Amino acid sequence: MFNGSDHDDFLSRRCVWVNGPVIVGAGPSGLATGACLKEQGVPFIILEKADCIASLWKKRTYDRLKLHLPKQFCQLPKLPFPENFPEYPTKKQFIEYLESYAEHFDIKPRFNECVQSANYDETCGWWRVRTGGMAGSGEVEYICRWLVVATGENAERVMPEIEGLGEFQGEVMHVCQYKSGKDFEGKQVLVVGCGNSGMEVSLDLCNYNALPSMVVRSSVHVLPREILGKSTFAMAVLLMKWLPLRWVDKLLLFLAWLVLGNTAKYGLKRPSVGPLQLKNTEGKTPVLDIGALEKIRSGEIKVVPGIKRFSNGGVELVNGQILEVDSVILATGYRSNVPSWLKENDFFSKKGFPRQPFPDGWKGNSGLYAVGFTRRGLSGASIDAMRIAQDIGKVWKEETKQTKQFACHRRCISMF
Repeated sequence: MFNGSDHDDFLSRRCVWVNGPVIVGAGPSGLATGACLKEQGVPFIILEKADCIASLWKKRTYDRLKLHLPKQFCQLPKLPFPENFPEYPTKKQFIEYLESYAEHFDIKPRFNECVQSANYDETCGWWRVRTGGMAGSGEVEYICRWLVVATGENAERVMPEIEGLGEFQGEVMHVCQYKSGKDFEGKQVLVVGCGNSGMEVSLDLCNYNALPSMVVRSSVHVLPREILGKSTFAMAVLLMKWLPLRWVDKLLLFLAWLVLGNTAKYGLKRPSVGPLQLKNTEGKTPVLDIGALEKIRSGEIKVVPGIKRFSNGGVELVNGQILEVDSVILATGYRSNVPSWLKENDFFSKKGFPRQPFPDGWKGNSGLYAVGFTRRGLSGASIDAMRIAQDIGKVWKEETKQTKQFACHRRCISMF
């Protein structure tokens, strides 16, 4: 029963019935799900708040970025990378692949559609997904039976609160704004964070003759990207087919010690938990070294401890050391934005991840699904996408066997 304000609100927005699932997000996860649904013959709509597919890759990554894992672990379902692509495709090549993927499967997201809220209406048994047009197109409500959350683990940047950062007079940027080190030549740059992005940005700064210092607040696993010419990740995947995870961790750390030596000597102390176990339990990805460690050994990248406070022209570290810096790059990561718009408390945690760990975190109740939250990269997203499409496809095929009269009725109310 509508009250007056509900009735006015209902009439003020356009309502669209989706004869299939709504997918939120047009990154690799959303595209993979769309392609798999196409194969099942299931119609769908993809809503994307940006004006392009894969906006994270196109607009929020640095120029020198390459895939950290071999391409066979990063390709999406039903369409492999071109054979002429290198083992580790560049950012440009990966974007080209995603664009060709969308074209190949005729996937056409609705761009500039920012989801404001999504909630399940138990009265009628449908999801109600409200969007606010980013280009003044007004509010739209999509009504659907299935909702696929594909916004991913890296939807929003994490901006830490550090004492005095607002007083710092130099340039401050998140790593999503960083493109290359060419504008930092000769400058003292503080890189806050020692994950894969922090390491690679520090290396890039060195290559442009900047003077980076990298903040390492806690322990970190650094592994060689390759061992004896073979991908470390591929080796770990193979070993896990035969050995318990803790044994694989021990073997990886032994091989890393042979190749890289004792990283603790350079301020990179390893966690007490092995790299694969840490990834599984806390989602912390080990750093795959592509040259930064050599720069750390030579002193071109300085490793410094945590930050105590900033001042207008520098920073005081927790050990009392004062650094004069010209610029600060916050390689402090990203987070899920699901809690800000999905009005649901059972399937997703407050941090925006499915409560059930992989491989069980892809399906919730009432037609709710999640893709790309496995903390296992693109291969995990591909597995989720195939499972979701098969699950929805099974129901879809059963229902499309109904009478033509029922099918006609559904078409008649497809948009109002």
